[in-house]
Amino acid sequence: MELWFTEEHTKNVRFSIKVEKQLVSKQGDFQRIDVFDTKEFGRILTLDGYLMVTEKDEFIYHEMITHVPMAVNPAIKKVLVIGAGDGGTIRELTRYTSIEWIDMVEIDQEVVNVCKEYLPQTACKLEDERVHIHYEDGLKFVRKPVNMYDLIIVDSTDPFGPGEGLFTKEFYGNCFKALTDQGILINQHESPYYESDANAMQRAHRNIKAVFPVSEVYQMHIPTYPSGHWMFGFASKGLSPIKDLNAEWWNQLGLETRYYNTDLHLGAFALPNYVKKLLMECE
Repeated sequence: MELWFTEEHTKNVRFSIKVEKQLVSKQGDFQRIDVFDTKEFGRILTLDGYLMVTEKDEFIYHEMITHVPMAVNPAIKKVLVIGAGDGGTIRELTRYTSIEWIDMVEIDQEVVNVCKEYLPQTACKLEDERVHIHYEDGLKFVRKPVNMYDLIIVDSTDPFGPGEGLFTKEFYGNCFKALTDQGILINQHESPYYESDANAMQRAHRNIKAVFPVSEVYQMHIPTYPSGHWMFGFASKGLSPIKDLNAEWWNQLGLETRYYNTDLHLGAFALPNYVKKLLMECE
């Protein structure tokens, strides 16, 4: 008998991966957590039936959410990461010796526990001495700090369930307050392709633009995410992701990456016309 994991991308589109074995299935306080072993994508993590991470393509997401802001502001020393229970974003951040402190806020401790046991590829740096994990609601956590972080990364699930509050104008306003003058906000920005995802992308962009003077969107290709065309948001109080790119500094670090490079950095902000139109509708 064949076992398949299937995610509904829309009411008319489904995406399936053949499963070799189910490794864990448990209902936590906030969501259902499953880990499957697959032949094509290695181990995969799903939350409430939605695919979050695969061993085969996670590097694309985690490199693009971290190296883009780091290459813009080499002076980043203190970072806040909201979500990121799989640990991949933390893994990439800890590659920078210049970073001195990382606060990670994850609402569901069980996700972290499961990833430490079953996904060491992404969770391997959660014990780094610079990483301080807080098991609480990121929406509440970010209300307190003022002028504290050089970088905030919102590595959230989709804008419903536990992640819903991380796409609101109130939340982005608190992030603005928590950032330093040279601070950068990076957020998971959904996909522009299917209608419901595009609407979520527009809502996020509209809310961020209402708060931040600089608000840009960049793209990447992630095979296992809906449509494969995925976006991140780049917001700041003044830094430009293109004009302020410090390619020489970043390249001198000698970091080995599989997806990100400084040429791609610039190209990622060159958006297709249909995406530009969607974003212009947010003006």
